[in-house]
Amino acid sequence: MIILGIDPGLRTTGFGVIQQRGSKLRYIASGTIKSGEGDLPTRLKVILDGVAEVARTYQPDYAAIEQVFVNVNPQSTLLLGQARGAAICALVSAELTVAEYSPTQVKQAVVGTGRAVKAQVQDMVARLLALPGLPGTDAADALGVAICHAHNRETLTLIQSQSQSRSQSRSQSQSLGSAAGSAAARLAGTAAGTASQGPLAGLRMRRGRLVG
Repeated sequence: MIILGIDPGLRTTGFGVIQQRGSKLRYIASGTIKSGEGDLPTRLKVILDGVAEVARTYQPDYAAIEQVFVNVNPQSTLLLGQARGAAICALVSAELTVAEYSPTQVKQAVVGTGRAVKAQVQDMVARLLALPGLPGTDAADALGVAICHAHNRETLTLIQSQSQSRSQSRSQSQSLGSAAGSAAARLAGTAAGTASQGPLAGLRMRRGRLVG
């Protein structure tokens, strides 16, 4: 399974592509899409086209993108949201299911703490994917998003497997209970029939005595 992670940004959008086989992760590619200078619509088109090209090149099975971090500057947050929207449109146009993760979730999945700094994310991404060197910050964040999605899917798969196992166990227990109940009923019926045909057949109690 191939996963494409996106770290959105108006100036620089990072992307990272990994492959997941069971619990093993393998690095495929990473890089950045730079929107350059110009008006906002032109820069958004660069992001849209760039993410679409990455999706066409690597043919991922799933995509994941980081959610917008609310900045103290409302204008910066708005611009980042528009860049993120352009990237999501490109992914959806490629008919990909897009998962979204907060920066805290990504850091928790990669480093083990939601308060990790970028240098820690870079280092752990390099270790988890056995890279020869540290990736750039934007590429590392995008790879971290992909790793976060891989771990999340692995957890969901495990939960679903355990749930199915419990359901099967309950079904088997119910089947055994029904079979035991049926067997007991048959034995009770047999015993009653035997009693009705034995030496006491036709007798009844009256005033403490058996009478015919």
